[in-house]
Amino acid sequence: MTAAEMLKKVDHTQLKAFATWEDIKVLCDEAIQYHTASVCVPPAYIKRIHDTYGDKINICTVVGFPLGYCVTEAKVAEVKKALEDGCNEIDMVINVSDVKNGLYDKVEEEIRTMKAACGEHILKVIIETCYLTEEEKIAMCKAVTNAGADYIKTSTGFGTDGATKADIELFKAHIGPNVKMKAAGGVSTLEDLEMFISLGCERIGTSRAVGLLKGQVTEGY
Repeated sequence: MTAAEMLKKVDHTQLKAFATWEDIKVLCDEAIQYHTASVCVPPAYIKRIHDTYGDKINICTVVGFPLGYCVTEAKVAEVKKALEDGCNEIDMVINVSDVKNGLYDKVEEEIRTMKAACGEHILKVIIETCYLTEEEKIAMCKAVTNAGADYIKTSTGFGTDGATKADIELFKAHIGPNVKMKAAGGVSTLEDLEMFISLGCERIGTSRAVGLLKGQVTEGY
C-alpha cells in the first residue's frame, strides 16, 4: 500500500486540552494537502474549522470524551451541536462504568440512541480496551454491532494503553459484517500503521501519520 493510500485511512488528530487555533490550522492544512480521511478535533473548534475551510475538509469530533461517563442526554446534546456546527463524523466514548457493572444492554441502548442522533453521519464507538476484560470486549463488539454503529474503535489515547494487535484480532472475530474497525492510541510508527491496516482497520487515529508519510507521497499528489 502506498503512503497516499495509507493517509486516506487516517483521522489526523489533535485532541490535546491545550491545542491552540494555530495547532488546529496546521492540522487542517496538512489534512487537505495529504488527503487524510478527516481531522479529529475538539468540539469547540468545529464551527471555526467549518467557517474557515468549508467543504475542503471532513471534520470528525469526540463526544463524552475522554471518560465516557456523562449521561446519554448530554452525549446526544453534544452530537446535535457538533452536527449543527459542521461536523460529519462522531467518535463517542462508551460508559465504561456501565460495562464494568455488567450493564451491557444499557451500553447497547446508549449506542443505538447515539446512532439515531447521528443519522446518516458516521458513528465510531470507543470502547477503551485498556480497561476491559476479554469477555467485556466481546460483549462490546456485540453491542456495537447490534446498535448499528459504523465503527468500533479501540481507544481514546488518554487511557493507560492504546491499540494492540490482539484487540484488533479480537474485534475481527466478534463484530458483525457491517462494522468497521478503527485503531487509535499509541499508533506512532510506520510499522504500526502498516500492521493495523493489514489487519483490516479502515481508519487509524493518530497525530503522527502525516509526519511519518509525507516524505513518501508522490510529488503533485
